[in-house]
Amino acid sequence: MALSKAQQAKADAYLEKFMTGLKRRNAGQPEFHQAVHEVARDVVPFLQDKQAYKDAHILDRMTEPDRVIVFRVCWTDDDNNVRVNRGTRVQFNNSIGPYKGGLRFHKSVNISILKFLGFEQVFKNSLTTLPMGGAKGGANFNPHGKSDGEVMRFCQAFMSELFRHIGPNTDIPAGDIGVGAREVSYLFGQYKRLENEFTGTITGKGLAFGGSLIRTEATGYGCVYFAREMLGTRGDEIKGKNCLVSGSGNVAQYTAEKLIQLGGKVLTLSDSGGFIYDPKGIDEEKLAWIVDLKTNKRGRVSEYVDKWGGEYHEGKRPWGVPCDLAFPCATQNELEEGDAKTLISNGCQLVSEGANMPSTIEAINIFIDNKLLFGPAKAANAGGVAVSGLEQTQNAMRLSWTREEVDKQLLDIMKNIHRTCVTYGKDGDFINYVRGANLGGFVKVADAMLAYGVL
Repeated sequence: MALSKAQQAKADAYLEKFMTGLKRRNAGQPEFHQAVHEVARDVVPFLQDKQAYKDAHILDRMTEPDRVIVFRVCWTDDDNNVRVNRGTRVQFNNSIGPYKGGLRFHKSVNISILKFLGFEQVFKNSLTTLPMGGAKGGANFNPHGKSDGEVMRFCQAFMSELFRHIGPNTDIPAGDIGVGAREVSYLFGQYKRLENEFTGTITGKGLAFGGSLIRTEATGYGCVYFAREMLGTRGDEIKGKNCLVSGSGNVAQYTAEKLIQLGGKVLTLSDSGGFIYDPKGIDEEKLAWIVDLKTNKRGRVSEYVDKWGGEYHEGKRPWGVPCDLAFPCATQNELEEGDAKTLISNGCQLVSEGANMPSTIEAINIFIDNKLLFGPAKAANAGGVAVSGLEQTQNAMRLSWTREEVDKQLLDIMKNIHRTCVTYGKDGDFINYVRGANLGGFVKVADAMLAYGVL
């Protein structure tokens, strides 16, 4: 519903007042402020004729975590030196199901980043239609360069505190940046030892002990499935399109893999040092080499040029390369206003976010103003948590579904998310997927919170 000028002015004033209060209560947390503002600017106008939500202060309650658990993690390195890190778990909202969200081990981890990720997770999980609340956690520990023994001791020390606060019906962590198969295995092993039970409390486990097929691929595959649905609204497809992918980790690898399978031409990948551009396209053989380089050899993408040719652009991001489709899959705020303008001027038709909040608000505004097909992270990268939810189901049923069964369910979930975004985001001939994802995720959680009364 379009607002009158008076209603819009009232909504703008309320949004400014709301954000001023939120920033005061959460000082020094810019990532969290950004994530909330991106949602609130769509939700506040929506609330203008929703008195029940306004009276219950649902938005205020939804932006305050249920609890934040902070704890010390002490461990010893291989030289027997005592090391100390900080562990955190932000349990944001469990109105529609147990808390669900990843653990991130990286030197950049702080309360602002974890709160932004936990807040986003609430909406993302709501959109999947699975019964999952939102949470996020991690530690300022960098596993890169650490021995297996050091990572094991850290993970065991971390879980020795976290286990008190999680469980299959309470909070189900998973992996994230810095928490891959090795770390998840150590974490789950320690949880199993402390609780003396085998449950689906952690997802992303190995296939030998309760993991799900397609879980590793899910975020990347889902990002491409969502892009395909967006293109379908304009009678178009991925086949034959030139594609930019940033990052070279798990999400980027499987985004590239699915694009190649669907006939797209992947031109770029990147890491923190820069990006590679292969005008001939990164095919399945080249991608397999990159996966081995990053997964097993801990190498840098710059090595690609020596093996396969192409160009390496040190210290730069790939958004200046002309393309049809772009998939930011590296990290938050990697795609800025200038990058968005460049993509538009170079003829880009679609951006689908594989990372969490990789585009700044200014960049998102550029995309929407130019009516670009833009899939926000809370919708486009929901495939990972969706298959984590399916892993929980398999664990509870003591079953293991085939690759084809899980992939079909993932595709169905991404189609459902797309339909929700269209329902709430359609504006004439244009679909505002940001608004659609924000409102679609908000309504389900808000209705549950209303039903519970004041909690």
